[in-house]
Amino acid sequence: MADADEDQRFREQVLPELDVLYRVARRLTRSSHEAEDLVQDTLVRAYRSFAGFDGRYPRAWLLTILRNTRINQVRKRQPDLMDDEAASDLPARGADGRVDGTSEQALHDGFDPLVGAALAELSAKHRAVIALVDLDGLTYQEAADVLEVPVGTVMSRLHRARRKVRAHLESAGFPEVQR
Repeated sequence: MADADEDQRFREQVLPELDVLYRVARRLTRSSHEAEDLVQDTLVRAYRSFAGFDGRYPRAWLLTILRNTRINQVRKRQPDLMDDEAASDLPARGADGRVDGTSEQALHDGFDPLVGAALAELSAKHRAVIALVDLDGLTYQEAADVLEVPVGTVMSRLHRARRKVRAHLESAGFPEVQR
């Protein structure tokens, strides 16, 4: 970018999305330090390519850059022992070494322990959709972009995940949960 107008346009379109970028990065990395690095790398890449950005849907554009940046980071660190599909089927591990820290994060953020237990019972795919849509507030399209799946897949996974959480809560003695 060469001029002050471009810099101002970058600030206006990118800065409002920093909180969402950080929350998604935190979910992807399970580490606040790695999330900060990922967001910083994303912003550098976005700044470099901003002149070619049409200005439509800055959040989706930034989330795509974030996702691709994260994929590149993982590829650099991970030996090429298995293909990407096999690696994506493995459950993510949190900083405590347990499978996927989403439920631990939910408990940390003040959720009831029963909700945390319900989240812990979900598959990684269902936990990811709940985290992105219900906890991080992304739209279905934005979550689909992050997960690299169709919007319909996000919607069906979210429906199934919510149904499983609802069933878990009802079996634990909560009255029927509003739908």
